Amino acid sequence: MGDNFDTLMTVVVKDKPEVGLTITKKPIPKDLQDHEVLIKVNYTSVCGTDYHIYEYNDWAKKRLKLPFTAGHEFSGEVVKIGKTVTRVKIGDIVSAETHIICGTCEFCLRGDGHICENTKIIGVDTDGCFAEYVRIPAMNCFINSKDANPIHLSVQEPLGNAVHTMAHFPVEGKDVVIVGCGPIGLMGVNVAKAYGAKKIIAVEVNEYRLNLAKELGADVVINPLKEDVISKVLSETNGRGADVIGEFSGNKTAIEQAFKYLKAGGGMSMLGIPSKDIDLDVANDIVFKGAQVYGVVGRRIYDTWYQVKELIDNDMLDFDKIITHVFPLEDVMKAMEIMGSGNSGKIVLKVGK
Repeated sequence: MGDNFDTLMTVVVKDKPEVGLTITKKPIPKDLQDHEVLIKVNYTSVCGTDYHIYEYNDWAKKRLKLPFTAGHEFSGEVVKIGKTVTRVKIGDIVSAETHIICGTCEFCLRGDGHICENTKIIGVDTDGCFAEYVRIPAMNCFINSKDANPIHLSVQEPLGNAVHTMAHFPVEGKDVVIVGCGPIGLMGVNVAKAYGAKKIIAVEVNEYRLNLAKELGADVVINPLKEDVISKVLSETNGRGADVIGEFSGNKTAIEQAFKYLKAGGGMSMLGIPSKDIDLDVANDIVFKGAQVYGVVGRRIYDTWYQVKELIDNDMLDFDKIITHVFPLEDVMKAMEIMGSGNSGKIVLKVGK
């Protein structure tokens, strides 16, 4: 596209401290720093974080500095690179690791960049990808297979959360419980199936998502509003409980119950973020069980991405069921309403013509 960047692009910005987003125009980023790339966005997907930005909840009020362009999950084509960039080239089809890390703190230097103490997040701390073009550091680009479906590629970042959660403890041949079947939990069900779990039990209050969990590989579904979760899980696991639990809900009651039906020696992988204090019987439910508890932050950079790529390249996931809605970017408000209703899997926005 050369250096003629005088044209404007359509963007979705968070510019008012209230519910909503604004569709407007901004100049296409012209001046790249030496380490940056410019990407023409093809598809972008909607995250729970984007919904929190839209509704302007308590987290958003404390965290956000307005105005900025929202969005952080996407796939697109590299159209311009900075002077020192060697990691990617023009024409590469990429997605983005959304955590911009420093590379120099203790955690980065030991290979734990996902817990970098200086992390900034695309579409939260910097302008994001609900836009026709996005500028990001080249180090945040993950190069995709050219023949992969670009709609599928746009959901790799949240899929990475699901893979990180479900792959930390081995699930092959195990009894696995997925707690909370929002979009990432639903991906967790599908990932557990792809990785050969023996029995997958999904726990969720929304009937639409429970049915979707079944389609994605759950052998048993439990609605906590209708059944006793602890006794049901125990009855499905020979009275011993789950080998591995993927906690995606952040719900106080759900988390407290999960520790009760975690099997002795089992693993609890926790991605959901509670808004209330959790009451645990540490002695009986962790110590005497010999349980392992793992906190999941983002994706391991780039280990998780290569695991995701393998799942995509080998057609191991049911993306046609995971992605339930595709809208043009201009319908972002409709997408947010559907997301808020709970009656969706992953929602993807098509950018441009």
